[in-house]
Amino acid sequence: MVTTIKPKSPLFLTPLRVFASVKIRVFARYPALSQDLGAQLARPIITLTTDYGTSDHFTGVMKGVILSINPEVNIVDITHNVLAHDILDGALAIGQAYRYFPPKTIHVVVVDPGVGTERRPLLVAADQHYFVAPDNGVLSSVYDQSESLHVWNITAEHYFRQPVSKTFHGRDIFAPVAAWLSKSWQTSSFGEPITDFARFAIPKAKTNGNTIQGSVLRADHFGNLVTNLTAEDVPELASPSAAAGGLKISVGNAQITKLVETFAEGAAGEAVALMGSSGYLEISVNKGNASKTLGAGRGAEVTVELLNGQ
Repeated sequence: MVTTIKPKSPLFLTPLRVFASVKIRVFARYPALSQDLGAQLARPIITLTTDYGTSDHFTGVMKGVILSINPEVNIVDITHNVLAHDILDGALAIGQAYRYFPPKTIHVVVVDPGVGTERRPLLVAADQHYFVAPDNGVLSSVYDQSESLHVWNITAEHYFRQPVSKTFHGRDIFAPVAAWLSKSWQTSSFGEPITDFARFAIPKAKTNGNTIQGSVLRADHFGNLVTNLTAEDVPELASPSAAAGGLKISVGNAQITKLVETFAEGAAGEAVALMGSSGYLEISVNKGNASKTLGAGRGAEVTVELLNGQ
């Protein structure tokens, strides 16, 4: 007589369960592998930085193209509100954001007033990050911050979406190249290495005796004026208490002597100065808009005068 024993709760090992079971056993036996294999199994990240805005279909279409090629990718919007056609604003946006992403993140940057002209599409490997962008200087801040830099002119048209529009390279060149890169990681297959890529100098502060001359790089969403002055330019900016009464900042229609640590330290409507999260001196009006209140915007002169010969 044959007795058949039926399990109380049948276990059906789907391919996913088999994979998870094997992975757990391998990691338990070889813990050192967990970090490396985890990194390889993680979904790739592609970020988008554009001047397209959010009221049109452009960014949605780019995401559709990317996901059609690699549906496993994570897409992150850094911003789509770069000032229209403003390459400097785009350079500042990506320059202040990319280092906060994991290694091997692919950053697509499309601020491209020369779309359809002879300007080249680029693939850039900078330190541990990748960038896909037009060759118009929009990656200048990235170039300035990178110790290891490799640049390719993208010429392998079989990676492009066909036909290629003269007015929408974000969709037909930059998005598909980023997606294919996230699958192969073979940078050299996309084109030829170059060294004559376009770049420009981000405006720097100038010192003349006890006066440091800078400028406003941009006004942010809250109207805060982000300058190009750093604690390296003016060491006194690093310590509000040490600088109390020791400097005067002139910008727009205001002269500011109050250096604070938080936006809320000034009285309502009062203009104050503080070191912002990106390492630049910012001019703010508590619960107000510094750009409108002071009548100053991008390019406005900012003068820091060290008082008493400091």
